[in-house]
Amino acid sequence: MDEAGAGRRRQNEVYRAGVYGRSPRVPVGIRRLQERAKRALDARAYAYVAGGAGDEATQRANRAAFDRWAVVPRVLRDASARDTSVELFGRRLPAPLLLGPVGALELVHPEADLAVARAAAATGVPMVFSNQGSRSMEECAAAMDGSPRWFQLYWSTSDELVESLVHRAETAGCEALVVTLDTTMLGWRPRDLDLGHLPFALGKGIAQYTSDPVFRRLVEERAAAAGPREPQPRPTPAAVRALVTMARAWPGPFRENLRSPLPRAAVETFLAIYSRPSISWDDLAWLRSRTKLPILLKGVLHPDDARRALDEGMDGVVVSTHGGRQVDRSIAALDALPDVVAAVDDRVPVLLDSGIRSGADVFTAVALGARAVLLGRPFAWGLALAGEAGVRQVVEDVVGEFDLTLGLTGHTAVDQLGPEVLRRVG
Repeated sequence: MDEAGAGRRRQNEVYRAGVYGRSPRVPVGIRRLQERAKRALDARAYAYVAGGAGDEATQRANRAAFDRWAVVPRVLRDASARDTSVELFGRRLPAPLLLGPVGALELVHPEADLAVARAAAATGVPMVFSNQGSRSMEECAAAMDGSPRWFQLYWSTSDELVESLVHRAETAGCEALVVTLDTTMLGWRPRDLDLGHLPFALGKGIAQYTSDPVFRRLVEERAAAAGPREPQPRPTPAAVRALVTMARAWPGPFRENLRSPLPRAAVETFLAIYSRPSISWDDLAWLRSRTKLPILLKGVLHPDDARRALDEGMDGVVVSTHGGRQVDRSIAALDALPDVVAAVDDRVPVLLDSGIRSGADVFTAVALGARAVLLGRPFAWGLALAGEAGVRQVVEDVVGEFDLTLGLTGHTAVDQLGPEVLRRVG
């Protein structure tokens, strides 16, 4: 139990600094946070992080789903000491919160995933390394010491590459695998399409690949098998910038990379093997046989899929719409959560991703049955504004608000929360 609590500690830090004229480095409220980040980022970076599929109806639905639930506080209960911690796969976490995988973070800040890893380690909140990271899992793990970390896995068309990534995740101390199933193909994203911008086509967000021995071999084989190059049109400034970006993404001396076919071959190889639309339930046995790590399936929205996941030996599910980035007009993640929780019947942990913006959102999701939630865009906005310190502040603000919401509703521990503390209002 914590006599002060994360919320009061965070408030005290802010208000004491305010006496000396210092305000938080990044806005505490999510709307101002996003507005400030939008001003700080270029159009392509902001569109990539903020954008969703189609008309972005799923993004709006993810947020509207929270508005259909209201918290019912109870009074005259001693909530002076509160415990926000939860246990997940044998690890005690400070709060029911993880930092979800966000790809191509170099668009947002030069230190990208490395800054996020340091912030996660400082707060004790687990980080889910993105398969589309801008820094390798090994580099991030080295910055985290013994702090908890997981790995997101995109199932590429090369099983040999999948196996290599899984082995590296184990070696890097990752404690679980999150297999992302809702991105077997890239969703229809108008913001990126209007700008003609896909970061991976520029060599951004592929550090897990360029640091992998299997992928590097595949790149070298592709480059060696290439025939004579066709005459190229006169290069444009944009094309020159793209080639420079690709050269920087490939390991090795920059000058040599500019003359080498490997950086461009790396992008072409990635685009060719990035994800496998043919993946099916039958493939899970293969993955299960190759790792002892807990495996969670991310992108589960239907209760029958949750039941099947348990039948196939999976260790958890993540209810997710990929932040509204894949299927427009999808059911909201929070709306899908209760049925998935009922289907799983407490046999494995159910996590929620998509739409989490605040500590009050964390409270609502946990009350509806989520063991923990994954935070995404808010920490990316903090990263954009203040790097590692910005991510750390966003995490501390979310945890602080969750702690205060817990106490102000008359509760002292996470396991006291259930649907009875909410009322459906919409």
